[in-house]
Amino acid sequence: MTRSSDARDPIADRGRHAPGDAPSPMVTDSWRRSLAAGVDPGLASAPLVFDADMIAGVRRSHPLDRHLTMLREALRGMADASAHLMVVTDADGHVLWSEGPRTVRRRADRIGLAEGFRWAEDSVGTNGIGTALSVGGPVCIQATEHLVRVLHTWSCAAAPITDPDTGQVIGCVDISGTKSALHPAVVALAQAAARLTEAQLTVEMHRRDERLRARHLHRLRGDTRVLVTTTGRVLAADPDRWRDRRIVIPEAGRVTLPDGRSAIAEDLGSAFLLRTVESGRPSLKLRLLGDQQPCAVLDGRRIPLSLRHAELLALMALHPRGLTCEQSSFHLYGDEGNPVTVRAEIHRLRGQLGDVVRAKPYRLDCDVEADFLNVRRLLGSGNVAGAVRLYAGPLLPRSESKAIKIERDDLGNQLRRQLLHRGDVDDLWAYAQTGDDDLEILGRLAAALPPEDPRRVAAQLREHRVLSDG
Repeated sequence: MTRSSDARDPIADRGRHAPGDAPSPMVTDSWRRSLAAGVDPGLASAPLVFDADMIAGVRRSHPLDRHLTMLREALRGMADASAHLMVVTDADGHVLWSEGPRTVRRRADRIGLAEGFRWAEDSVGTNGIGTALSVGGPVCIQATEHLVRVLHTWSCAAAPITDPDTGQVIGCVDISGTKSALHPAVVALAQAAARLTEAQLTVEMHRRDERLRARHLHRLRGDTRVLVTTTGRVLAADPDRWRDRRIVIPEAGRVTLPDGRSAIAEDLGSAFLLRTVESGRPSLKLRLLGDQQPCAVLDGRRIPLSLRHAELLALMALHPRGLTCEQSSFHLYGDEGNPVTVRAEIHRLRGQLGDVVRAKPYRLDCDVEADFLNVRRLLGSGNVAGAVRLYAGPLLPRSESKAIKIERDDLGNQLRRQLLHRGDVDDLWAYAQTGDDDLEILGRLAAALPPEDPRRVAAQLREHRVLSDG
């Protein structure tokens, strides 16, 4: 979407847009952002991003989908009575749902104020939805305050919706009408609907928090430990003084606690358990599940691993007390293994990781976290949902090592048994995303998912493909 070469600057030429009073600083700032994004004031319509076949799936996957019924009830009476259009969007300004009198909807269709169209500022300039999302607060844009001229017959009030868990804006409520101005009650209603939705999201968040506490509270014994959500909110701590704080969980490396001490984050699938570690003691994370290149993260430094080195590190993680060179060779390669080869690989591995790799016996002298061990630990505690969300795929799938094969098969079989025994639909779907075309898993999904759920069609297609290939 580009600005017309002959379009005059609406900021410099205010009279062309709204005679009389000067625009508010908020509106002027919005015009500047819109023009900098290349929006053409002569634009005829918002852009269509999601067609009718796609919008249902987009809406279903959005966290506001289950709250649309409540939003309809909160807004519908006013809209029906006063010729307004109600709109709910996602955080990018895509209209997920709209409703209003037929005459208003017909006019809205002409400017793209309908499901699947995008109303961000960089798409259609200053407007209630896009500007509310840009400033992160409620706005009212009246008639000629819109940058795009075709919108001058519309006025709109909008308020963003913030997820209390992440603190991020996830959508917007908008009330629009073909009027030169909106009654203050309409503006208040948009804000009230957004706050009501946030209140419901908060109730859901607290319920999730209580379930996580009930499941993991027993782990807060011993040294200083903290239970943290995947979004960084502290749910429980020993001592309890850090409740309701946020702690940044880095992708790799140590975590800094509020008192400055270092901790290691153990991934529980749906939460993290932080436990303090000795000052200066190295921290090693192993990422060995799935088809991605295996890697180690040593004190925040990512180190790609060859298959041989990944096999050795997996073996040492499985045997924390250590193994001799001969034992390592046998575990990895059986009777055909050569201890000399293992010794040479250990030497190269120490060149990458330093003194955390010890000899006589071979062991890891550091705080170790391995993704495959985390999955096994979660399965052992009955947390199948957490385990399947950590399970990126089989352990080192290219490895022909004897010990790795045994661990890989045992872990995969344990996960599959628990999934089929007590996993829900979301757990089964998460497992299917690892790429394992398991006919029984796919059949369960196809039978359990409702006909309108796009995951059901995907499961049926994959099931059909596997049967055809077989």
